[in-house]
Amino acid sequence: MSALTYKKNDDIESGRLDRMTVYQECISGFNASPIQTKKCRQLLSKLVHLMATGETFPPQDATALFFSITKLFQERDASLRQMVYLAVKGLSRTAEDVIMATSSIMKDVQASNEVIYKPNAIRALAHIVDASTVTSMERLMKTAIVDRHAGISSAALVASYHLIPIAKDVVRRWANETQEAVLAQKKFPQGSLDSQYAASLSTMTQYHALGLLYHLRSHDKMALMKMIQTFSSSGAQLRNSNAIVMLIRYIAKILEEDERLKPQLFPFLESWLRHKSDIVNLEAAKTILGMKGVSEAEANAAVAVLQSFLGSPRTVARFAAIRILNRFAMVRPQSVVACNMEIEALISDNSRSIATYAITTLLKTGNEASVDRLMGQIAGFMADISDEFKIIVVDAIRALALKFPNKQESMLSFLAGTLRNEGGLAFKTAVVEALFDMIRYIEASRDAALGHLCEFIEDCEYTELTVRILHLLGVEGPKTAQPTLYIRYIYNRVVLENAVIRAAAVTALAKFALVEDKAVQQSIRVLLTRCLDDITDEVRDRAALALRLIGTSQAPKFIAPKAKWSLGALEHQLALYVSGSAADLATPFDISLVPTEDEAKETARKKAAAAQVEPETKKKTDESRAMEKEMRSEQYAKQLAAIPEFAAYGPVFKSSEPVELTESETEYVVTAIKHIFNGHLVVQYDVTNTLEDMVLDNVHVEVVGDLPLEFIIPIDSLGANSTGTIYASFARDEVVATSFESVLKFVSREVDPGTGEPSPDGYDDEYSVEPLDVGAGDYIIPAYVGDFSATLESLPFALKETYQFQSAKIPEVVKATVDNLGMTALEASDDVISETSHTLKLVGRSIGKEMVAVEAKMVYSSRSGTTVQVSVKSESEAMAELVTESIGAL
Repeated sequence: MSALTYKKNDDIESGRLDRMTVYQECISGFNASPIQTKKCRQLLSKLVHLMATGETFPPQDATALFFSITKLFQERDASLRQMVYLAVKGLSRTAEDVIMATSSIMKDVQASNEVIYKPNAIRALAHIVDASTVTSMERLMKTAIVDRHAGISSAALVASYHLIPIAKDVVRRWANETQEAVLAQKKFPQGSLDSQYAASLSTMTQYHALGLLYHLRSHDKMALMKMIQTFSSSGAQLRNSNAIVMLIRYIAKILEEDERLKPQLFPFLESWLRHKSDIVNLEAAKTILGMKGVSEAEANAAVAVLQSFLGSPRTVARFAAIRILNRFAMVRPQSVVACNMEIEALISDNSRSIATYAITTLLKTGNEASVDRLMGQIAGFMADISDEFKIIVVDAIRALALKFPNKQESMLSFLAGTLRNEGGLAFKTAVVEALFDMIRYIEASRDAALGHLCEFIEDCEYTELTVRILHLLGVEGPKTAQPTLYIRYIYNRVVLENAVIRAAAVTALAKFALVEDKAVQQSIRVLLTRCLDDITDEVRDRAALALRLIGTSQAPKFIAPKAKWSLGALEHQLALYVSGSAADLATPFDISLVPTEDEAKETARKKAAAAQVEPETKKKTDESRAMEKEMRSEQYAKQLAAIPEFAAYGPVFKSSEPVELTESETEYVVTAIKHIFNGHLVVQYDVTNTLEDMVLDNVHVEVVGDLPLEFIIPIDSLGANSTGTIYASFARDEVVATSFESVLKFVSREVDPGTGEPSPDGYDDEYSVEPLDVGAGDYIIPAYVGDFSATLESLPFALKETYQFQSAKIPEVVKATVDNLGMTALEASDDVISETSHTLKLVGRSIGKEMVAVEAKMVYSSRSGTTVQVSVKSESEAMAELVTESIGAL
């Protein structure tokens, strides 16, 4: 290899490449005459490396590079041409007018004898064309999909994936060729590759073709079922293992959505347990054991297959099998007991990951007699595994300790030892949680576990863990036989730690003053008095409050209350107190006005009971409204299921409330109901003809909107004073906010007053209606969570915005937000108590099964109206953006 090549590799490996230097070298080298093939390959390598590591070129520079590279098409060097296509695909994202290079690339696509050029050209072409030019390459793509050469066919199929977002209707027309590619025999030229590798690649086309067929038919459940049944049958000749694995995953997805199809699809899964490919066996077993309501016999067949893999010489096969069994043991440990002998043999496996899964599986399936032996084996390799596997082990031990409380000593000793080892916050939290559960449910372990926790907080680097342990010591320490053992550890935190921990330690110390021992109370007074000189006001205030209460009858109620105050009521009373006059502020705050959580729940229950006995004409309860809404939704679902055109759409995710598109006093009254399906939006237009002397024929709507219209089911004839329904179906691939402009069109025929018959002659007429908006609330159904704060913290995608509503008060904004989003208001946050500030907490689940949480903090002033700070978190970034925009558009 030349010195220049070595230098080039050194530059790339050391990361010393400069974007502008590479740009100038490329412009100069690609425009040189004659073209130096070797130098151009090296320059293209640098360029591709820069783009692969995240470097981006401005549009102007990218365009200059792109068209300089196209000059290299005149060289026929195969290695250079491959690098050209890699660079072209990378630059096509930012370069302008890239479609001008189509003709150069099309020459390689049309070259029938260039097996090396053609696949690369097809893949690059998919990144160059736009929606308007896809049709010009349709014939070439169809031919390439059914090409006998596997590389060309796979390239065309993969390129089709990239074309779906811009030209799905065009790609749909290639379905017949794609289905042919699934079953066609492919080949590679003799001598071009190793024979075994070539045989593997020749069937890879099935994997690509099957995936493309699924994308084209995923919106049609009946077509998808037919495809699965066709390729799952014994005569389907699917020889590629990856294709069969993908087919198994499609079946798993369908069964998750509709368990009624299990009798039709389960035999296919069972047959694949006996397939000659390991990955097919493992995938089929994993799918069967992950199904809801799998029977004992069905599970045993899958477990038997996995049992055979536990002794496999291949590490990856053993790992996959034990991992699947470990997950299944969480649900049905008795079904995995038959594999215990093989699992025990894996404890000494060379792979620590396999050994970890083996140990934790045995912990879930073993008996009390095997606990001590297993604990000894675990201790031998805990230091060699990652935190992720350590957490799995700790969770298994926690479950085992609660299952066999007589063995708590050995398990407590093990957990204490792991707590002293190195580890991250997640691992330490898992160990502390395990000790908390043992203290809570196994009384005999309390004193020893508290001692281990005291030792841990001496060197704990995590503030949140230390605070939790101090709280537990304050609750459980005074109940022990020798409470003074823990006071020293707690006071050390006051001396040595940060303000948050010091405040928690003061509160924990105060709880020890509630014991009946006078000496302990006096010691606590001395320690708390020292805390009055702390530099943090929170610590001083807690110490002062505790000293004031110790020895009084009010001490247990405020230092260690058995009932918690209702935080909503406390916030309300404090807001009223601080917003009062100066004379009011001179009076101490009366905590007796704040009810406990139990009292607040009882008051709410009584209010709900009183509301239920009020006359229906005066007030509808939330429960009755919800019931009516559910009944309407069921009625809509039955009506839609009875229409053949909608039979393949599947279940309705959500039906909206009727939306009036006209005034109720007009001659034609139109209301709309939005029905959201997985992949479709159906709008139901209910049209009422209020005229007594007019009959309407061929009543339909002309709709203009962002979503593509699939079809319209019109009303054939609408008599006088009668109501009919028009259905409009739209394709919907993603969650988007949109608006439809609709015009009602029909043929009017006057009714003869004498005969009552409509005139045979009619005339075309139309009637404009109000626009119909589709927003975030149409894609979300109410949900419930027990801990709103934890849910809000756990969701990955977050957006924050601040909006100003000049002429609206807080109750109006709250009502509009709840009505618009259709989510559940938690903690009675839809009930506005204060007129100046309020926090609204909403939770829902979107059509993509993603959790969505909204926290809206509102402040009202007479000058600026209501200011809303919205925090939206979701499992989907698109849904978070949609909800945020929907609130801003109120």
